[in-house]
Amino acid sequence: MLNREGDTYLYLQISEVLRSRIRAELSPGDPLISEAEIQREFKVARTTARRAIRVLRNQGLVHTRQGEGTFVNGPGQSGPVGRQAPFYRHIAGEIRERIKRREFVSREQIPSEVELVRQYGAARETVRRAISLLREEGWVYSVPHRGSYVSPREKWPV
Repeated sequence: MLNREGDTYLYLQISEVLRSRIRAELSPGDPLISEAEIQREFKVARTTARRAIRVLRNQGLVHTRQGEGTFVNGPGQSGPVGRQAPFYRHIAGEIRERIKRREFVSREQIPSEVELVRQYGAARETVRRAISLLREEGWVYSVPHRGSYVSPREKWPV
């Protein structure tokens, strides 16, 4: 796949492979594989993975949201659409709505960090920030080493 002995830098070769995947398999808004996944798949250093993503970003094919990942752009799009709220606020908003719809009931555990990371494809810190926001607002409370639970209805914000 990669020609490690050739005259083309590895990061340029990797960016070509990723560009082909974007065109063949991915849609606007889809996440691109992470730097760590690029490192594992292509057996390269982190710097090489970053450079490959930078090439795609400079070409306008992808955009990166700190703490969330790199995502495929739509035609004519060079970055995130509009001024979007941070991803942790999006996650918190969805959980908040599920609480309001009573999909999660008082004193019931919400999905774990690991489950939310998997469900949203987000970084663990992003999920932690979402849960922290919900805790600050009064929607959930956390029990150390057990998880986070829906607050009793009388403690919900008005």
